[in-house]
Amino acid sequence: MAERGCPLEAVPLPAEVRESLAELELELSEGDITQKGYEKKRGKLLARYVPLAQGVDPSLQAETRIPGPSQATAPVPEQQKTRPSHARDERFRSDVHTEAVQAALAKYKERKMPMPSKRRSVLTHMAVEAYTPPDTSSASEDEDSLQRPGRLASAPLQSHAGVAPWLDQAVQGSPASSAASCTSSHPGGRPAAVPSAAAVPAGPAALARVADLYSAPPDVTTGLAQNQHTYCERPQLASMRGAPRGGSRSVLETAGGVPVSSRVSSKIQQLLNTLKKPKRPPLKEFFVDDLEEVLEGKLWSRSLKLAYTLLNKLTSKNEPLLKPGDRVALVFPNSDPVMFTVAFYGCLLAELVPVPIEVPLTRKDAGSQQVGFLLGSCGVALALTTDACQKGLPKAQTGEVAAFKGWPPLTWLVIDGKHLTKPPKDWHPSAQDAGAGTAYIEYKTSKEGSTVGVAVSHASLLAQCQALTQACGYSEAETLTNVLDFKRDAGLWHGVLTSVMNRMHVVSIPYALMKANPLSWIQKVCAYKARAALVKSRDMHWSLLAQRGQRDVSLSSLRLLVVADGANPWSISSCDAFLNVFQARGLRPEVICPCASSPEALTVAIRRPPDLGGPPPRRAVLSMSCLSHGVIRLDAEEKLSVLTVQDVGQVMPGANVCVVKVEGTPYLCKTDEVGEICVNSSATATAYYGLLGITKNIFETVPVTAGGTPVSDRPFTRTGLLGFIGPDNLVFVVGKLDGLMVVGVRRHNADDIVATALAVEPMKFVYRGRIAVFSVTVLHDDRIVLVAEQRPDASEEDSFQWMSRVLQAIDSIHQVGVYCLALVPANTLPKAPLGGIHVSETKQRFLEGMLHPCNVLMCPHTCVTNLPKPRQKQPEVGPASMVVGNLVAGKRIAQASGRELSHLEDSDQARKLLFLPDVLRWRASTTPEHLLFLLLSAKGTVTSTTTCIQLHKKAERVAAALMEKARLTTGAHVALVYPPGVDLIAAFYGCLYCGCVPVTVRPPHPQNLATTLPTVKMIVEVSKSACVLTTQAITRLLRSKEALAAVDVRTWPTILDTDDIPKKKVASIFRPPSPDVLAYLDFSVSTTGILAGVKMSHAATSALCRSIKLQCELYPSRQIAICLDPYCGLGFALWCLCSVYSGHQSVLVPPPELETNVSLWLWAVSQYKARVTFCSYSVMEMCARGLGAQTAVLRMKGVNLSCVRTCMVVAEERPRIALTQSFSKLFRDLGLPARAVSTTFGCRVNVAICLQGTAGPDPTTVYVDMRALRHDRVRLVERGSPHSLPLTESGKILPGVKVIIAHSETRGPLGDSHLGEVWVSSPHSATGYYTVYGEEGLHADHFSARLSFGDTQTVWARTGFLGFLRRTELTDASGERHDALYVVGSLDETLELRGMRYHPVDIETSVVRAHRSIAECAVFTWTNLLVVVVELDGLEQDALDLVALVTNVVLEEHHLVVGVVVIVDPGVIPINSRGEKQRMHLRDGFLADQLDPIYVAYNMCARLSACVVTNARQGPSGAVSRAAVNLLAGVCSDARPALGSVPTGRVRARCEALGAPALGSTQGSVGEAFSWQPESTGNK
Repeated sequence: MAERGCPLEAVPLPAEVRESLAELELELSEGDITQKGYEKKRGKLLARYVPLAQGVDPSLQAETRIPGPSQATAPVPEQQKTRPSHARDERFRSDVHTEAVQAALAKYKERKMPMPSKRRSVLTHMAVEAYTPPDTSSASEDEDSLQRPGRLASAPLQSHAGVAPWLDQAVQGSPASSAASCTSSHPGGRPAAVPSAAAVPAGPAALARVADLYSAPPDVTTGLAQNQHTYCERPQLASMRGAPRGGSRSVLETAGGVPVSSRVSSKIQQLLNTLKKPKRPPLKEFFVDDLEEVLEGKLWSRSLKLAYTLLNKLTSKNEPLLKPGDRVALVFPNSDPVMFTVAFYGCLLAELVPVPIEVPLTRKDAGSQQVGFLLGSCGVALALTTDACQKGLPKAQTGEVAAFKGWPPLTWLVIDGKHLTKPPKDWHPSAQDAGAGTAYIEYKTSKEGSTVGVAVSHASLLAQCQALTQACGYSEAETLTNVLDFKRDAGLWHGVLTSVMNRMHVVSIPYALMKANPLSWIQKVCAYKARAALVKSRDMHWSLLAQRGQRDVSLSSLRLLVVADGANPWSISSCDAFLNVFQARGLRPEVICPCASSPEALTVAIRRPPDLGGPPPRRAVLSMSCLSHGVIRLDAEEKLSVLTVQDVGQVMPGANVCVVKVEGTPYLCKTDEVGEICVNSSATATAYYGLLGITKNIFETVPVTAGGTPVSDRPFTRTGLLGFIGPDNLVFVVGKLDGLMVVGVRRHNADDIVATALAVEPMKFVYRGRIAVFSVTVLHDDRIVLVAEQRPDASEEDSFQWMSRVLQAIDSIHQVGVYCLALVPANTLPKAPLGGIHVSETKQRFLEGMLHPCNVLMCPHTCVTNLPKPRQKQPEVGPASMVVGNLVAGKRIAQASGRELSHLEDSDQARKLLFLPDVLRWRASTTPEHLLFLLLSAKGTVTSTTTCIQLHKKAERVAAALMEKARLTTGAHVALVYPPGVDLIAAFYGCLYCGCVPVTVRPPHPQNLATTLPTVKMIVEVSKSACVLTTQAITRLLRSKEALAAVDVRTWPTILDTDDIPKKKVASIFRPPSPDVLAYLDFSVSTTGILAGVKMSHAATSALCRSIKLQCELYPSRQIAICLDPYCGLGFALWCLCSVYSGHQSVLVPPPELETNVSLWLWAVSQYKARVTFCSYSVMEMCARGLGAQTAVLRMKGVNLSCVRTCMVVAEERPRIALTQSFSKLFRDLGLPARAVSTTFGCRVNVAICLQGTAGPDPTTVYVDMRALRHDRVRLVERGSPHSLPLTESGKILPGVKVIIAHSETRGPLGDSHLGEVWVSSPHSATGYYTVYGEEGLHADHFSARLSFGDTQTVWARTGFLGFLRRTELTDASGERHDALYVVGSLDETLELRGMRYHPVDIETSVVRAHRSIAECAVFTWTNLLVVVVELDGLEQDALDLVALVTNVVLEEHHLVVGVVVIVDPGVIPINSRGEKQRMHLRDGFLADQLDPIYVAYNMCARLSACVVTNARQGPSGAVSRAAVNLLAGVCSDARPALGSVPTGRVRARCEALGAPALGSTQGSVGEAFSWQPESTGNK
């Protein structure tokens, strides 16, 4: 068997047979013969030259021989040695750097890494693939991108003689390509086929055809009559597993993985194997001074034919489709250099501008949209491709090539021979001069991901070819082995342009073949005695991994080994390792020639061999710390943080180079400074196509000296390379501008960070060494993000331990913190077309939340060092204002009042009645049949109606039952546990009739008794209720077995069922002896989680009803619609009180009914023509979400909202402008007036302070600076200003209400537009709190506060809300200027962080905007840590995407570091009936580990966590000190790195591990939870 490193022998064909075959191929390509006739004639020619193996199908014949110059064979080893699975990427390997990383890690004490918690379902999904399919497009960073035989095939392959051992499974190649297809992933874990040779037809002709295809190159050393050849090497032929016998239905693939189904093409053979003496038509070649013809033979004829077709045979509306200078896209796979060369030169001959791009395999290729934008900006309308490639492109339903996103409309032209037109003999392309016209456009992807076109002129192209010829010493008939992409960069300059100019042989190695056989390029160098090779460090690294067991490989013929990515500082490791291995096989050290290039400057510098006059190579050991400051300092190799770089040779002939400052004016750098290399040469690109602005900055740079004098009168071109000029004028490159990350004042290179990460045991965790490093801008500075692919078999705990070590290593080596480190599943990072991670696409996915990592570690504490300084509050600052009349410090006192309550009119008898029971009895006697209440069901039907007399009689029956059955006395408290309805109203007035104090309580939910029933029991106990009034159904529920599991049912007070009470009258209705007698208790749970009951007197109750009546103009003839919960606050007052007092009709819509029929409320408003309606934010949001897209259906059903004059939202919070505006816009089509929606404001001390009403000016909106609010200041800004926050007026102040803004601490009055606490003075304010312990004194100042100076006599009630008053230009009904009240937020809910006051709603609004999958958000603090809880409206596997986005947006907009990010399911955040978030309940659930989170990420310091563990045992008696708590919270100002996380959802387990009780207790503060003894078992 043949040795793998050498070609296999084949049966030689006579020259006349080969000539006949070539003519036959030409006839087929030009359409002169059918496919059937071609195969018949070809079979006759080859019949006697192809022997058949006995018993073997010809299509599976394994004895195929490939001709080569050498016929010597050697036995192949029985089994190829397996490549080490844990080998690391040698391109980033440096022994010095590895030792430095290990030494840095040794400084850190090893400890177990605490991990975030992940829900089991997420863990299961991440570990679904026990086997990872082969990489479809390995990265340039791939260290393990070569599949081993054991990993490729699930079953052993049959052994066939002549099959190379590295090719254990066959694939089908493209018939028209010289490439092998890339491996692809298949479902079920079955590996895809390995790249192989092109599939060929069955039978004897197939083998001969392959033999012909791989014939030796013709000898061109004897004369110039031979063709210029471009060879494209294919993988060696192997058995085609899974292919049908006969091969007639074989599915083929191009090198890019494009599946096709086609016959075997002959295009490559026409150029490579035709031995017929070519014609030599005259050609005025544009890049040769003496006009010598260099394009000969088939290349010339094909290019000429293509040029003629492009110019004359493509028409659009009887006009030529193309004109000279038009741009044409070249879409060819990496496996077809011949057709690309034909297309490239065909465009040049036709005076068209080729724009080579990659083959779009799918509609979602990484960077495809940006390439489409480039094509559109270049005006490309035509794309050239091959038949096989065109068949493999994604197709639309019509069969045409699909329209790719962002691409312009394209016409696709297949340039295979039969599709082109032969030009007339007298047709010749026009002669061209090497002028400034654009020759071709090469695309370039910038750091941000945008794609630009770099235009190269004809003169620059010629100068580049001449410079490369001189620098590399190319000569005629030399053989060049090219592994690079021939469509761009060095692959195009050397392999397509310069090679043609010098009549060189080019052997092109496709990328897919390199993946399958990494030694292919070395084998071809050996086989063809190549003099030059063009590779990247990746290819050298792959060859090192696969060279074991290979013999008889000699590289002595090489005189030039060009390393195209020599500008990468870490390529030196691959060069050294390659030289160490192959020096014994003939490789000379001086042969290795690194070069530096860029799309803008083309080739910048290249190392010359000594025989071409090059100086000896040099290398420098530089300090990384100094490099980060832009300074060159030589260092010793034994130091930890050093970077060893090699020179990339001298500059190109005819070029001048200088080094300038990276930013600002291009001043020349000093000799010990690192800057951007600039080139002045005729061999550079000329412009960014269509971008004049940045073209001037890049291509027309004028370097100046320190004094401002230009160094040259000719402009320079910026290369994007960072480096310096060393001894002997050698160029040293230390990085690229695209990989530069500026953190603070220091610069770090992405490749350096990758190298450090790979030095930390990479292959134990990182899949194939695939790591992407980039920076994102957060808070005006770059933050480093490191993303790596995690091996499928790596455990989560080991991965987090590795991440911790990586962070420690980077911190020690580079003295910089990593902002985010993410691990993604294997083979999920976007890949570049020819290998490598598509970094800009990875960055884009990270910023858009589309990266889908499986592990995330955020470390903002480490790297965010530019936060504004915390606010320092001055202690004990007294009032600094001087009161002069009604002015405070030169401004009007912020005080306003509603209309004065008019005197009672004798004509209105109802106004003479002070108490509500008297009003109801009066209405029952005067208007007994007047309808007061109308209750609707979910179907819209009226379930019950109540007139004045009916309500009076029901109330009498309830009062009689309370006195007779319950035997209650006057003043007893009665709990009313009713569903929303008329029974609740009747029970309320029944309590007033007998002198009892009603307490309305929301009934427990039958499906959630465990949570809701304890709340009911608590309110009953706290209110000291002696009796419970309810319905028969709820009575059974309270005494059920399910209730027994939640509460002790034996402790219920007397439960009275009011469904079947007898019809009795009370002897007399109770009349309070004083207006200040308690009327009812109003219990509710605040948003801070406090259950509070306020006392409402009869006087306050009547005053409340009177103010609402005057503000809303409520009369007996009016109808209003109410969709509110009737248990507390203004909702209770509107539901139970106002209709009786004002006499208007109330249409009651219970909010629970909207869960069944979301349109019930809007239908009721339309049906009953309600001018005034009330709702809550939860109802409005439900309608907006459920009916926003159904307005047309509602209109067809007759819903018309034009009758609405005022729609008021009842709330105790800042108005939600976004919700109210969207509601108005959504239902504008139903006739809802734009001015109708408004808000109200009330609180515990006064349930109705502001209410828009039906008269007065429209609500005003102002914009304030959110940053000023944090400092308790109001700064008005324009709409759209940065950090602007819209605030709308919270309704008009009610009649009889006075409001003043006071300082919350000094209690002094504040001026107009100053932020302070809202104080209110009103006759309907509550008289105090009612608690079970009688601790009214605790909050006594809430109801009897007085100003510290100024008007010290008025008694005010403190609302606990921050806001400000502002006098507007509008006038109210009295003609006075209108004073608007703007509520900012609850004082109890504000977060005191970094000395500033934050409102949770502002942070939550920013977080919700961060990603479309965030349905809701809530924030709170825990031990000085900001905790963000996010509801995920999407797949659980996408939860980790939100961690970085949430951290980013809070940092960017609020200058806060998020301590904990909790991802939960929708509906976890508790919301009360008014639509307000219960953040403290959520906090208790988080501490008690009751949220069942999907993922919890703790952005805390691992080092600090270790301090907590250490310090926890050092306190007296083992008690955890407060310092330990602060360390755990990460609040120490001198904390260095944030290198870890705390186990998610396992707060309890962590405390128990320390010997402490869990933090989940709701009793006592969090600080008390740490006051424990190790022996204690109590849960404090």
